[in-house]
Amino acid sequence: MGRPADLRTSGAFRFVPSPNCDERPPGARVTLLVVHAISLPRGEYGGDAIERLFTNRLDPSAHPSFAALAGLRVSAHFLVRRDGSLVQFVPVERRAWHAGESRWRARSRCNDISVGVELEGTDEDPFTDAQYARLARLVRALARRWPLRALAAHSDISPARKRDPGAGFQWARLLAPLARG
Repeated sequence: MGRPADLRTSGAFRFVPSPNCDERPPGARVTLLVVHAISLPRGEYGGDAIERLFTNRLDPSAHPSFAALAGLRVSAHFLVRRDGSLVQFVPVERRAWHAGESRWRARSRCNDISVGVELEGTDEDPFTDAQYARLARLVRALARRWPLRALAAHSDISPARKRDPGAGFQWARLLAPLARG
């Protein structure tokens, strides 16, 4: 599992393979990009806990908040760090386990048709300029290869249980550079 050629124009990134993925159902097309927010511990940035969570190596005793994550098997396709650096965990061709129970425009099981992008942050803290710039480059690169038709927040597809990326996420900051091409 190497670097996907369709992402070379989005800038350098690290690939850290996650076992928490599987094949998409036959005929499933990637048409949705879901924006998430994550930090572990909450509000702390720059550590390796997110990578450990997505690779099943998070020690539940390392922090009191990690106990609730014991045994959890989740992933995302990408993580955009606070400094704009990009980590890929799951090839886009495969289904990452990021959306959980979800629904988008009468379609359930959003993992089947989506790319999950985690922004290092919380639903309360503002995201950085570097994150918005990297996310826009990533969306453009993915849209060249996949028939993306929509961008949604995790809270849009799972409103009863999720709030991320939060009311402070500036959709116009992401969409403006995409509209300019």
